[in-house]
Amino acid sequence: MHTNLRPPSPLLFKMTNAICESRNRSWVTIEQCRLRAISRNKTVLNIEVTFLQPAYKIHVNIQMKKKANGYKPWLANYTIDGCAFMRRVNHPGVKILWEMIKDCSTVNHTCPYVGKQAVRDMWADLRNLKLPVPSGEYLILITWMLDMKPQFVTNVYFTLSQDMFKD
Repeated sequence: MHTNLRPPSPLLFKMTNAICESRNRSWVTIEQCRLRAISRNKTVLNIEVTFLQPAYKIHVNIQMKKKANGYKPWLANYTIDGCAFMRRVNHPGVKILWEMIKDCSTVNHTCPYVGKQAVRDMWADLRNLKLPVPSGEYLILITWMLDMKPQFVTNVYFTLSQDMFKD
């Protein structure tokens, strides 16, 4: 018996906005935080941050929200020890995000962090993502805490959609 069922289409990922803000300019300055359009369906993220003082204790709070009458909590709200994570990449939720930036970032080392740190031309290829994620508009809020105080935030807005016309 022949069926006409096809496997689900791959997810298309497109960043739509990026907002970075320093909460303490004596610790962290943000030189660049912008998206650059590569094509109609692809944008890349570029962020340059300068740590003015060495950061030995870094904690990162990551929240993922989905738009539905405003952005509502969805799927993730993690706070991790960033220095411990860089020594041993062992958090499954954060590892997905790490896999997207590790090859285009200068943040791929252990603590301390000092001087310029950058993410250049970051783009996510989610065709092989094994998690079921519904189409929609999303927001990832990342709060970077140095010495347990929020020092800067990076917020990235993006859309996910099924490629309905792919054969």
